[in-house]
Amino acid sequence: MAEKKKGIREISPIDVYKLLPRTNCGECGVPNCMAFATRVVNGEAVVDGCPPILDDGHKDAYARLNDLLAPPVKVITFGTERTATIGGKYVLQRHEFTYQFPPPIAIDVSDDMDPASIQARVHEIASFSYGYIGRTLTLDAVAVRSVTGDAERFGSAVRLVMDSTDLPLILCSHDPEVMKAGLETAGSKRPLIYAATSENWRAMADLAVRYGCPVVAAAPGDLALLRSLVRTLQACGITDIVLDPGTFGDEGLAGTVYSFTAIRKAACRDGDPLFGLPILGTPIAVWTGQELGEDQNRWQEAYTASILMTRYADLLIMHSLEGWTVLPQLIWRFGLYTDPRKPVSVDPGLRVFGSPGSDAPVLITSNYALTFFTVESDIKSAKLDCYLIVVETGGLSVEAAVAGRYLNAEKIAEALRESGIEQKISHRYVILPGLAARLSGETEEASGWRIMVGPRDSSGIGKLIREHWPPKEDH
Repeated sequence: MAEKKKGIREISPIDVYKLLPRTNCGECGVPNCMAFATRVVNGEAVVDGCPPILDDGHKDAYARLNDLLAPPVKVITFGTERTATIGGKYVLQRHEFTYQFPPPIAIDVSDDMDPASIQARVHEIASFSYGYIGRTLTLDAVAVRSVTGDAERFGSAVRLVMDSTDLPLILCSHDPEVMKAGLETAGSKRPLIYAATSENWRAMADLAVRYGCPVVAAAPGDLALLRSLVRTLQACGITDIVLDPGTFGDEGLAGTVYSFTAIRKAACRDGDPLFGLPILGTPIAVWTGQELGEDQNRWQEAYTASILMTRYADLLIMHSLEGWTVLPQLIWRFGLYTDPRKPVSVDPGLRVFGSPGSDAPVLITSNYALTFFTVESDIKSAKLDCYLIVVETGGLSVEAAVAGRYLNAEKIAEALRESGIEQKISHRYVILPGLAARLSGETEEASGWRIMVGPRDSSGIGKLIREHWPPKEDH
């Protein structure tokens, strides 16, 4: 039985505090070392955020802290100019402790494509971008696959990809000679090597050691063999190993989920050092199964990716680039890796849209990010010149904030005063969200402003302003 490894949930701030310099210098951004230790244990700060601990005189304490706080699942980074970080998990469920390091999504390029097609596909991967509640969601890596088995052609494809993007690379071949050609081209970029198997492990291990690159240990459908392969690679001096237990679509998906779960349980609950490594999921594998239509394959790849991301995949390789296939993965990843203790919010305060004059409308909303960016989008779509006051509601939506009294008449009155809006406009009308209509009377009394009730859905703001602004009393 492997020795059980201490999880971060079992570490006390006192354990961290004892190893800190205890100078209470405040260089970390908090008042004292105990507060910093608490933030570290809560996953809100890292040890390197304490400048004094990095001094030569604290080398031993720094090493002991890193060992104390090391996650059950090892952190591995590949790439150079732009990097991908995988692993670093402490717990099985996100409500226990915030998940760290969202799984990068790599899209494949194959060496049987002509150069123009490779460049076009890499450009599409690198430029894929979607704005979502104030964040930009992107793809993270390129997986270059050897399909031809030709070492020279693989090396040329790798070179072409390198010349087209600085995204981190995954080199995919089971043939050591082909892999060698790819590493001769991209070895200095620290790509991830895919993959060492029970048949090629010795040659792949030599390449991983020679180029200093992380390597994937692959044993599809055989966890016992995977453990053995990891032990062998570690004996060769390789520490940066990624696990590929195999991804099987359709009827094999349940077995895939079982394997991923068993590996992560072994790491987080039993402290198993052989399984305390990042897991690679390959939803791209559905394209090599039974003959299905392309849309069916894309659908299968999409739901397989979502399930594996939920069930502990630390890295995914996909083929589809269609928005309806990839975008759900990026949005789901964003949600899954958001701190469940902290609602996604924006800073409160005054926002200005267009070129508002002294008679411009003034609107109110909450600082829940999804609410704010939806309202922002609807204001911009309607091409309105107006002011928007974002009220601090603890990151709650309007309806939830009203119900919980996080948005009330006093808070709205305070936000109006602190915004400085009175110096910018000549009227005293403010538009409340329709979901906060019940606060109208209280807000008029607390603020001295006249209240207009807006639509329940911000998509109706444009129509409201066109039809009812300025208020009739101002005519």
